[in-house]
Amino acid sequence: MAKADGRRRLKSEVGMPQVEFSGRRIDLAAEARRSRQRLLPASALYTSYALVVLGSALRSPAPVAATLAWFAAGGVSWTLVEYLAHRYILHGRFPDGTGALRHWAHVKLDGLHAEHHARPWDGDHINGTIRDTVLYMTVLAAASFLAPLHTAPVLWAAVMQSYVIEEWVHHGTHFPTVYGLRGPYWRYIVRHHAYHHSPRGTEIAFGLTSGAWDAMLGTRVPVRDRDRLYR
Repeated sequence: MAKADGRRRLKSEVGMPQVEFSGRRIDLAAEARRSRQRLLPASALYTSYALVVLGSALRSPAPVAATLAWFAAGGVSWTLVEYLAHRYILHGRFPDGTGALRHWAHVKLDGLHAEHHARPWDGDHINGTIRDTVLYMTVLAAASFLAPLHTAPVLWAAVMQSYVIEEWVHHGTHFPTVYGLRGPYWRYIVRHHAYHHSPRGTEIAFGLTSGAWDAMLGTRVPVRDRDRLYR
């Protein structure tokens, strides 16, 4: 998260940077490959875990409908977590100050996501790595087993799987031409996320897989731009 001069970008000091162009040719295929390499370990681990938990629950005596309802609830829950984390943590400002918690937040969170906005094609800053999530994913997965298998464990498995899906969707929105992504959904979500990276959209359009929570929580793309963006 360092600038070319070696200093770390801090959102509380400089805000969220706009795109910076170096003038060099960008090899999008190579950047996409670097980004995929960051994504694959977490994708394999969390997807395997989710399939095992869901499969075990579906074979348990619990009603299938109840198991699937908990899994669906986990997927919906993640969309809200995705939105809130993007809006308040990745775009949040965390100035330093007195107190251990405030200083910790400044050190750990104030630089997050800045390089991604400065260089949105940089494969090292598109997605996180398994190191960024494995601790809390593991702790909360273990805690979920305090409840019956078809309830909280299935819900958390769905959250983990939904995180993987969201990360791949986000990856795709930055490299649509590399993968030849087409169709109504990709046309919509690529434009939605591109707007977020534009000077007008830095503090709106936080949804990474849809704009549903933006519409409900007041950060929707303005109508004057929306009609032109999504047509």
